[in-house]
Amino acid sequence: MPGHVFGRSTRGSLPVAALGEGCYIIDSTGKRYLDGSGGAAVSCLGHSDPGVRAALHAQLDRLAFAHTGFFTSDAAESLADALVAHAPEGIERVYIVSGGSEAVEAAIKLARQYFMEIGQPRRHRVIARRQSYHGNTLGALAAGGNAWRRAQFAPLLVETSHIAPCYEYRDRQPGETQEAYGRRVADELEAEILRLGPETVMAFLAEPVVGATAGAVPAVPGYLKRIREICDRHGVLLILDEVMCGMGRTGHLFACEEDGVAPDMITIAKGLGAGYQPIGALLTSARIYDAIAGGSGFFQHGHTYMGHPMAAAAAGAVLEAILGRGLLARVRERGAKLQAALEAELGQHPHVGDIRGRGLLRGVELVEDRATKAPFDPARKLHARVKALAFEAGLICYPMGGTIDGQRGDHVLLAPPYIIEDAQIDELVSKLAAAIRQAVAA
Repeated sequence: MPGHVFGRSTRGSLPVAALGEGCYIIDSTGKRYLDGSGGAAVSCLGHSDPGVRAALHAQLDRLAFAHTGFFTSDAAESLADALVAHAPEGIERVYIVSGGSEAVEAAIKLARQYFMEIGQPRRHRVIARRQSYHGNTLGALAAGGNAWRRAQFAPLLVETSHIAPCYEYRDRQPGETQEAYGRRVADELEAEILRLGPETVMAFLAEPVVGATAGAVPAVPGYLKRIREICDRHGVLLILDEVMCGMGRTGHLFACEEDGVAPDMITIAKGLGAGYQPIGALLTSARIYDAIAGGSGFFQHGHTYMGHPMAAAAAGAVLEAILGRGLLARVRERGAKLQAALEAELGQHPHVGDIRGRGLLRGVELVEDRATKAPFDPARKLHARVKALAFEAGLICYPMGGTIDGQRGDHVLLAPPYIIEDAQIDELVSKLAAAIRQAVAA
C-alpha cells in the first residue's frame, strides 16, 4: 500500500493491522495472526482487554493531558503508588516517561546527577555487558553492548565499558557449577571497576533476563546477588533494565524478585502499558530521590509527554489486571507449559541448541551443530527466514541474528500474552516448528 509513512524498512510493504482480538491480530484482508511474541514482549493482556479500554475511555472523558511542569494527575499518582507498593525494598519513587529508551536515558542521567549532588563529580562511567540492549536513544545505545546496533553510530556514542554476559549455554565450562560460573562472570565487574578506578564509576546496567539480543537468557542463581555485593563495595549504583522482562513477563511483577536482589533503579515499559498506550517508567530508591530533594531540588531532565494521564490510566488498569486476575501465577504455569511443549516438539531437533527462559519469556537458539554449538553462517540469515515463514503461516514471533556476538548466531524470542490458552500454545509451537524446519532445509 503506497503512502508517506517512514517505516522501519524501505523494502517491501506490510499488511494493515485492522483488528485485535485476544491473542490475535487480524489484518485488513481478514487473515489472523497469533501474536506469539506480544509484538516485542509488549501485548501482555492481548489486544482487546475490556478493563483497559474502559479505563482509557473514562480518563479521556475527564482529562487527556496536563503538562507536568504545572500539574500532576490522579492517574499518574495512583500508578506510582501501585508500583511502589509492589516494588523491591528501597524503591520509593516513580518517574513516568513514554517508553523503555526514555526510561534508560533518564536512569543514566539521574545516576550522574545523584553523584554530582552528593559531591562525587568524578563518577561518570557506566559499565554494562556485551550483547546487551538498553534502547535506541544515544545514551541508551551507548550503554548497550550489541555490536550490530552500535556500529554505524559509534562516533556519536559515549564510551562505555562492557563485560561478559551471564550466558550459561555458551560460556559455562565443563564441570563448572552454575554458582561458580555466575561468580566468575560477576567478578569481571569488580575487575573492570578497579581497572577504571572506583571513584570514576557511577553505575552498572543489566537485564535480569536478556531479551531481544540473546533470546531470553536468565541470570544463573547467585549471579545478581554477587553483582549487588560488588556494586555496594565500590559505591556503584545497580540499575536493572526490566523493560522487556518486567511487569509479570517472567512470572514475577519485577523479574529481579526471583533473584532476590533489590537494585537502586529499575526501568520498565513494554508490558507496563501492554500496548494500549506508550509508557515507561524509571523507579528509583529513596536514597537517590532524597539526594536530589535535599540538594538542588530539581532533576535536570524531562519530556513533554512524561506522566501523561491517558498513558498512566492505561498502565494503572494493566497493573490492576496483572495483580487482580492472578496473572502472575498464570504466567508461571503457562510458561512451564510452553517450555514443555517446545521441548517436546524441538528438544531433539538437530538444529535446536537451547530452549530457555522464565515465565512467558522463552528463547530457542538455533545451531548448525548441536554437539559443538557451532552457529549457522550469518550470510544465510536464518532468523529472517524463520520470521517470514512463521508470519506467512499466521504466527508472529521475534527471531534475531547475532545472538553470540552481534554477528553470529540465530534465536527466536517468544513472549505471548499472559492470557494464552492451551490450544494457542499448541498452535504457536506447531507453526514455529514448521517454520524452523522449512528455514533450515532451504
